Amino acid sequence: MTTHIEGTGTADAGFGDHAVVSQDQWTAAAQALLAKEKEFTKLRDQLSARRRELPWVEVDKEYVFETTEGKRKSLRDLFGDKNQLIVYHFMFAPGWEEGCTGCSFVSDNFDAALLHLKPKDVAFVVVSRAPLAEFLPFKERMGWGFDWVSSAGTTFNYDFGVSFHQEDLDAGPVFYNFKRQKLHEDEQPGLSVFVKDAEGRIFRTYSTYERGLDLLLGTYNLLDLTPKGRDEGGAMDWVTFHDRY
Repeated sequence: MTTHIEGTGTADAGFGDHAVVSQDQWTAAAQALLAKEKEFTKLRDQLSARRRELPWVEVDKEYVFETTEGKRKSLRDLFGDKNQLIVYHFMFAPGWEEGCTGCSFVSDNFDAALLHLKPKDVAFVVVSRAPLAEFLPFKERMGWGFDWVSSAGTTFNYDFGVSFHQEDLDAGPVFYNFKRQKLHEDEQPGLSVFVKDAEGRIFRTYSTYERGLDLLLGTYNLLDLTPKGRDEGGAMDWVTFHDRY
């Protein structure tokens, strides 16, 4: 028989009136959930396979990025000695003093993962539209070690659908996240993946935006395991820079 918590203060702690059962009942419920989790895992594997099967489109436009090495690099240079490249499009426009809080939340997850990407033939870089000198102090403040380059003076951010001219925003819907929609900000988050073939040609293989970026958030994955879950009214409405908690 299912009982309920009474007089324990759990409602005040934000848990509500939650069922409490015997160990055997809990195990049965957990086994039922596990069956659904396994189903989800298999569907996720199938989705990942479909992602890898997407057709590619060649990137034949030349882009040059400002780097911390004191020289400009092409998109091809950003691969280094790897054949795959992940680019995170970080919202940091010219004139900003701080980056986007959501992008910062995502970026807090990168450095540890990079230790394991390198032996898998994957290069990683963060790109923003602001000049290098404007976001490097923020990077130092956040304590991040990943490569962060500037696309200032190029159309890179616009071509990959994460920056928009104000006149286009004012005119009506713009193309973002593979659909036309009304946006109010000229900077948006995203991630793009590229591959380089034996002849040095570069292809775009995948891009994701908005909720597709949830996959990058280890913090969300941990919160999803807890009774309160993400415990937010709107996406990331509680998030701030990690040095302000």
